[in-house]
Amino acid sequence: TVMIIPKHILIRVYNFWPPFLGAGIRIRNVCPDFRSVDVHLKLHWWNKNYVGSHYGGSLVSMTDPFFMVMLIENLGSKYVVWDRAATIRFIKPGFGTVRAEFRLSQAQIDAIRSEADLNGKVEPKLGIAIKDEKGDVVAEVEKVLYVRRKDYDGQSLSNSKKG
Repeated sequence: TVMIIPKHILIRVYNFWPPFLGAGIRIRNVCPDFRSVDVHLKLHWWNKNYVGSHYGGSLVSMTDPFFMVMLIENLGSKYVVWDRAATIRFIKPGFGTVRAEFRLSQAQIDAIRSEADLNGKVEPKLGIAIKDEKGDVVAEVEKVLYVRRKDYDGQSLSNSKKG
């Protein structure tokens, strides 16, 4: 018999993916419906910057595929989802363990699906705050994603393909 591992458990394998492992990024929680993911980053000697706080590249990396994966799982196989862009604004130096708590509401998912169904594609913007152990925001990241219906040819959707 073949043992099937649930996707929300399998995604924890990302903890051993070299970019995450090397940076010290750890996935702490993934809900089975992929609407909630919690990621932590502990400060170590190898991920400090010149002044001893969290290296900015690690902060950006800890936000990297999660909204994309969450949308892929929630929109289903009729859609292509990619990360398009990310911007980060550093608010204050981050020390200790920082965390990012990704959340997608059903209303957000429905709005993205509706716009993609209407226009063929959409580039939603989703924000995530990276917080320290006190709950203070150390950085804000805005992700721009690309969501397209697989049957969109770049020109239009026929009425028979919508829905």
